[in-house]
Amino acid sequence: MKAQIIRSYGGPEVFETADIPRPEVKPGHIIISVAATSINPVDYKVRQHGPGIAPELPAVLHGDVAGTVAEVGEGVTRFKVGDEVYACAGGVRGTGGALAEYMLADAGLVALKPQSLTMAEAAALPLVVLTAWEGLVDQVKIEPGQTILVHAATGGVGHIVIQLAKAFGAKVFATASSDKKLEIGRGLGADVVINYKTTGVEEYVKEYTGGKGFDIVFDTVGGKNLEASFQAVRIHGQVASNAAGGSHDLSALSNKAANLHVVFMLLPMLTGQGRAHHGEILTEVAKLVDAGKVRPLVDPRQFTFEEVAEAHRYAESGNQVGKVVLTRA
Repeated sequence: MKAQIIRSYGGPEVFETADIPRPEVKPGHIIISVAATSINPVDYKVRQHGPGIAPELPAVLHGDVAGTVAEVGEGVTRFKVGDEVYACAGGVRGTGGALAEYMLADAGLVALKPQSLTMAEAAALPLVVLTAWEGLVDQVKIEPGQTILVHAATGGVGHIVIQLAKAFGAKVFATASSDKKLEIGRGLGADVVINYKTTGVEEYVKEYTGGKGFDIVFDTVGGKNLEASFQAVRIHGQVASNAAGGSHDLSALSNKAANLHVVFMLLPMLTGQGRAHHGEILTEVAKLVDAGKVRPLVDPRQFTFEEVAEAHRYAESGNQVGKVVLTRA
């Protein structure tokens, strides 16, 4: 089969088109005929930095996939050949990726794709909705009426957190860096949008919470922004972050007896534990999508698999709004 592979780690130029063996189906797995994939920061970080969570070279990257079931392995009863599915199911250590004609996927990681979405739109969702759900639902256990501050309103994870929080009945505040992004955040359902470049943490905490802080803060940025999140949360509040690496001063969090929840949605793929829960989450999200409560924000500029190097350059530039999607020609 045709695939986009890397033989070394580095810049986007390491991608090349190659003929590689088609994967063979295994018990508990399915073969997906790939229609589309999308780029997440982990994809270009794996390409750049290599070892750790990276697959062995030569490697096929990308976890997000949408496509059609081509083969069903022994013991799989949830899917049949011809089903349209979506998942985040590879591109890391021990797995194959989605930048190929066919992808082997653990059936537990997979769900039927939302009927109302195209393959390209569906491919934009898996990693970000899994991250958002694990933070908001599994860990924070969001409840109706709570206030939540979401950083990076138009980012991959941020734009989904806004919509899920709204679907679960929260009052949503969202930050962004420009009027255009603020308007998109409002269109996604944010009740209040905040330009963090012109309004500081103390100022918006005072204005919107009377200085008490938000019930929940979801940080998708990391670095200094995580510590800003500690400042923005209320006493006994909760901070969720999918970017909590590095060294941080926990004083502001500790002084409020608040909680930090770290989200690392790749763990089921890397460890083999909890894979079926990812399929369950994606099934629930598909219902929300088809009910009109969640939709992907897809950058208008789309790419083919053969244009993967250019797509990675664009995704790394920070100029995109929402997810960068690639479709197989």
